[in-house]
Amino acid sequence: MFDVGEFVVFGSDGVCRVESVGPLDMDGISNDRIYYTLAPVGKTGNGRIYAPVDGKRVTIRRVLNKEEANSLINDIKSIEKLIITDEKKREERYKQVIQNCDLREVVQLIKEIHARKEMRETIGKKLTALDERYFGIAENCLFSELSLPLEMEKSQIKDYITSKCEQDR
Repeated sequence: MFDVGEFVVFGSDGVCRVESVGPLDMDGISNDRIYYTLAPVGKTGNGRIYAPVDGKRVTIRRVLNKEEANSLINDIKSIEKLIITDEKKREERYKQVIQNCDLREVVQLIKEIHARKEMRETIGKKLTALDERYFGIAENCLFSELSLPLEMEKSQIKDYITSKCEQDR
């Protein structure tokens, strides 16, 4: 169970702060079940997510710590791109990666889409809208989570990763 104030990753909603843990005081909702009240980080508005503590449909996990974040960054060069054998299931696989909240898979997805972009550019084509959309979602997932333990702005993470990867050459 997560504590109030902790940062967690909740499915495709990304990084959230746990605001409360307990039954919901809402009409039509039983008091028998315990919920996390989650506030998405970096999103404007008053949107809250109510997730059952015993829920199984959406992945919820704690945010990486600084050591884990740096370890992931150090491993980026050796992480293989995502392999998708069935083009008809490409979007389904992209969605699955985002829902799983596994940053290694997110890096694989970013590498796959980057490779597709380079391949398409060689034949004079642009990246597809699907690939472009999921590339943005994947980068946002990665950069949002890494910004917390590394104590950096999300906008600085890409340059930080690039510089770390270039140091390892």
